[in-house]
Amino acid sequence: MNYSKRSMGEVNGADVTEFTFTNNNGMSFSSMNYGCIITKIIVPDKEGNKENVVLGFETLEEYRENKGPYLGAIVGRVAGRIKEGKFELNGKEYRLNTNTPPNHLHGGNIGWSEVVFASSIVEKDDAIGIRYTYHSPDGEEGYPGNFDLTVDYLLTNDNEIILSYSGKTDKETPVTVTNHSYFNLSGNNKRDILEHELIADVDRFLELREDFIPTGKMIPTNNTPFDFAEGKALKEGKDNDFEQNRIVGNGYDHPLVFAENGSHSAILRDRESGREMSLITNQPAVVLYTGNMLEDQYRFNGVIAKKYLGVCLETQGLPDAVNHPQFPSVVLKPGETYHAETKLKFRVTE
Repeated sequence: MNYSKRSMGEVNGADVTEFTFTNNNGMSFSSMNYGCIITKIIVPDKEGNKENVVLGFETLEEYRENKGPYLGAIVGRVAGRIKEGKFELNGKEYRLNTNTPPNHLHGGNIGWSEVVFASSIVEKDDAIGIRYTYHSPDGEEGYPGNFDLTVDYLLTNDNEIILSYSGKTDKETPVTVTNHSYFNLSGNNKRDILEHELIADVDRFLELREDFIPTGKMIPTNNTPFDFAEGKALKEGKDNDFEQNRIVGNGYDHPLVFAENGSHSAILRDRESGREMSLITNQPAVVLYTGNMLEDQYRFNGVIAKKYLGVCLETQGLPDAVNHPQFPSVVLKPGETYHAETKLKFRVTE
């Protein structure tokens, strides 16, 4: 197992570096300390062709100029939308920056997706990777409490990437962190993701309003386009007149809630390339987003973007949980440790 690094430039005087890690099988992934962005994941197809399976830009400048997709970045302090950018905690109302008026999205105007993190290489007997750290000050984007975040990305010889997030606070604060990578298992963006199949251990999804804020209702997935128990192609979210698919741009952009006593797992598969990615997490939900808002203003690794060119599987707490007491709490208290972990494992099937 080995690694290399290259300079990507500077942000506000801080050096930005891209790190590339390769395991003994030749699988590799790259990440930079700006936003903890995963820039590449290189895995073989069934013919042995090694190709990139995430959307990415070529330069740091492109990432900075095109913030909207949150391409490959971590998002926080709270992933997802918060209604009207406000919540109440211990009798006090907190107001956050409303970067998607009138709501708050993915941490605010300058969320963690735009922060330069401190970094250090992690080498273990069976894994290699990177550790990123960041101090989020009290009041950042309106959130209470000083929060110290640690992000670990580890690559194993089992062709697994382990994403883990941990941290502590000195005041009660909401926190749920996720990675916003867009996967495309066709390799090098050769095809869209509509023929990708998803199998997921989910039994409910969150109903959304027209502005994508959860209504508070969890809907059983049975007999809906959100039933992935036996697997279905992602095009099912596009090719139907189900109201929840329509309001997000004819596709999926919904939190899927894992079965409470289930495996909290999912499998994404592209039969043509033979690539398969399995996911397992300790989080209660995964936000399935099929790139419904991607447009041709972007160019990913030389390919002009279009709708459905990538799919996000964002493992996290439920969006807007701070305003829905029936949702699992995302509030962290002093003395507690936040810990979220997701494992992505890649393999080839015939």
